[in-house]
Amino acid sequence: MSSLVQRLQPLAWLKRLKRGAADGEDLPIRDWTGPAGGSQAPRILGFDSALVWCIVALLSLGLVMVYSASVALPDSPKYKLYSPTFFLSRHALSLAIAFVAALVVVQLPIKLWERAAPWLFVASLVLLVLVLIPGLGKGVNGARRWLPLGVMNFQPSELAKLAMAMYAASYMVRKMEVKERFLKAVWPMAVALAVIGVLLLAEPDMGAFVVIAAVALGILFLGGVNGRMFAVSVAMLLGAMVMMIVTNPWRLQRALAFTDPFDPQYSAGKGYQLSHSLIAFGRGELTGQGLGGSVEKLHYLPEAHTDFLLAVIGEELGFIGVACVILAFFWLTRRIFVIGRQAVVLDRVFAGLMVQGIGIWIGGQTLINMGVNLGALPTKGLTLPLLSYGGSAILMNLVALAIVVRVDIENRSLMRGGRE
Repeated sequence: MSSLVQRLQPLAWLKRLKRGAADGEDLPIRDWTGPAGGSQAPRILGFDSALVWCIVALLSLGLVMVYSASVALPDSPKYKLYSPTFFLSRHALSLAIAFVAALVVVQLPIKLWERAAPWLFVASLVLLVLVLIPGLGKGVNGARRWLPLGVMNFQPSELAKLAMAMYAASYMVRKMEVKERFLKAVWPMAVALAVIGVLLLAEPDMGAFVVIAAVALGILFLGGVNGRMFAVSVAMLLGAMVMMIVTNPWRLQRALAFTDPFDPQYSAGKGYQLSHSLIAFGRGELTGQGLGGSVEKLHYLPEAHTDFLLAVIGEELGFIGVACVILAFFWLTRRIFVIGRQAVVLDRVFAGLMVQGIGIWIGGQTLINMGVNLGALPTKGLTLPLLSYGGSAILMNLVALAIVVRVDIENRSLMRGGRE
């Protein structure tokens, strides 16, 4: 345990908070444990309000931009039966469902999630199998990734991201004594990752696999796995991804197109989305064309309300708007990691590793989506967390962030001498 804390190098003020709670020092944090002095469960009021307001701000911007990016879609023959507010109302419904789910999740103690982690991972695997069965899974644009549930189409890969964060954290807690031994510490996780990778690539959904692999490897590293073993694991994973791209003509064309999307051989094909995304950013300049002033969303930029929402933000709100979004995600990710490190200092290894895994998920997926929109990475089908249209993505994002808030609540309770 001590080696793990040293590896993470927690901030000095976190150490002081833990020491102050033990010595009875009057800390600058309100006591949320109730009048019984720790005999009650932590109250919901003791949370990081800045974190919550940052999330609310991003969700609000996403709601506005999804409407702006989708309002003209009914002019296309593909969406001629849809109303101009169809995607807005669906997105608002998803936000309402996700908000209710988050309120329920924030009430649940983290120990419950620790016990359920292996079973949640198994459930995600089962759902990934079900989505591949004709008649059960729903296919869109050549990919079979959704299970129709009436009010929304659920994407099992979104659940798999959270399940991997929990399972990897639980796994490292159980394997803490053998973390230096490859066969006992890394190999079983590699097998689990390979299974989930095969299922995701069968959909296909390589973008989700990249995020899940990053979460798993990140938690292994933070959990204290031997550096050489970690480097070998990363090298093997990168080699496998390169092979998957080289051996698949469709993926290879996408990888080549992003190097020069305006090349005539790519501009009307695999480089079409990226070329119009870059045009949108160029039109936005410093202050943008104004809200609703995007031209690229008028059937030039495909999937403008999902994968390429940042391009619409860039065109309408300009560099200033995009910079604000980047700073908000940077602060959000950093704050999630601080909460995770704080949990580790308080000897809550599972909670700490799980929260940092969620931070890798949110931060990593944001980085990939922005890189794709800006032409720094090959085009992948990944949404921008909290902003893009997508019911199951919004749902699982808010559930994961509700768990982060719950960990923060329990951290605050423990620092005042209460209980989890």
